Amino acid sequence: MKTLGENILNLLKGAKEASLALANISTKDKNKALSGMSQALLKNVRFILSENLKDVAIANKTGISKALVDRLTLTEKRIKEMADSLKQVASLKDPVGKILRQWRRPNGLIIKKVSVPIGVIGIIYESRPNVTSDSAGLCVKSGNACVLRGGSEAINSNLAIHKVITKGLGKFGVPESAVTMISVTDRRAIEILLKQPGLVDVVIPRGGEGLIRYVAENSLIPVIKHYKGVCHLYVDKDADFKMALNIMLNAKVQRPGVCNAIEKMLVHKDIARKFLLLAAGILDDKGVELRGCSETLKILKGIKKAAEKDWHEEYLDLILTIKVVKTADEAIGHINKYGSRHSDAIVTKNKSVAEKFLKEVDSACVYHNASTRFTDGYQFGMGAEIGISTDKIHARGPMALEELCIYKYIVLGSGQTRG
Repeated sequence: MKTLGENILNLLKGAKEASLALANISTKDKNKALSGMSQALLKNVRFILSENLKDVAIANKTGISKALVDRLTLTEKRIKEMADSLKQVASLKDPVGKILRQWRRPNGLIIKKVSVPIGVIGIIYESRPNVTSDSAGLCVKSGNACVLRGGSEAINSNLAIHKVITKGLGKFGVPESAVTMISVTDRRAIEILLKQPGLVDVVIPRGGEGLIRYVAENSLIPVIKHYKGVCHLYVDKDADFKMALNIMLNAKVQRPGVCNAIEKMLVHKDIARKFLLLAAGILDDKGVELRGCSETLKILKGIKKAAEKDWHEEYLDLILTIKVVKTADEAIGHINKYGSRHSDAIVTKNKSVAEKFLKEVDSACVYHNASTRFTDGYQFGMGAEIGISTDKIHARGPMALEELCIYKYIVLGSGQTRG
């Protein structure tokens, strides 16, 4: 009987071999495969939902928050969105083979910088089953093999989705091993994966702070971190109140368990009393727990005082921490100190203040008069996303097709030698 290590290595070797074949498959065949994956999801809705119900039932017994259960839960609508996402990825331009730059040297050499797949991508994620199909679709279109390892809380859902979308890939010329899933929940499987730089080219962790920290600290493979979303909304003194309240409500309440929901709200002192009284009434109706700085507590009686750790924390729940600031500069400084470089927004009618905020806030996505909930590959028109990169490398923000490619130089000569 093979050991866990032997099984994982065999999976990775299969993915490596598949990546070499997938890198040379035509755009037409990749799009046919994506269309087939999309149709398979729609044809197997009942099966996927029945497997998802097993995960949800277990999650409810463990007493985790409603927001995290929501992240885990699939519906017919969400499965349709997953299928639509694969269709949209198919409709996008193939990034592979794109000439990024071309030039001729004085000696006659022609040099081309050409987009190519990364190779084998290990994706380690938690909770959200849609990551399985989104990641698979993006990797197929960008010519990469992927090795998926979802969390134990969604094991039944992930295995069902994987089974459905990979069945029949071969008839489109895509090896089934191009989309590989590690089916065991044993944490040692991740340890083994992270020690295989010869078989896996990059690792992308998606999930809680603990998972991402563990992967970054233990991997021998380059890691693109998709860190926590400590997202802020700054309501400036020149904000339109109705707009600010609508954005606040959407960014906090629509889906509080996702990384692009706001966790902190900063409010200019000149409008703090009037705005916060309005905001508190709306948020209280939605069941949002408020915490605040000392100035906030003078306005909103009875709410919990924010501790230092609150400014760093990603709640992924109906909790919002509020700070009253004296200036836009103070808001920017606070975000750059406590934020996670994910997504932050300002609401203001003052164009110069908005431009300053957009320029100086050091985050992957910055917004003026819009909800942070738009930080999403699908919403950005990318079809889907592997996740939101908070690193400062070639991929930052929503990571989709172009970010799943690297490049190589093709050099064309006519017998040139170097003197």
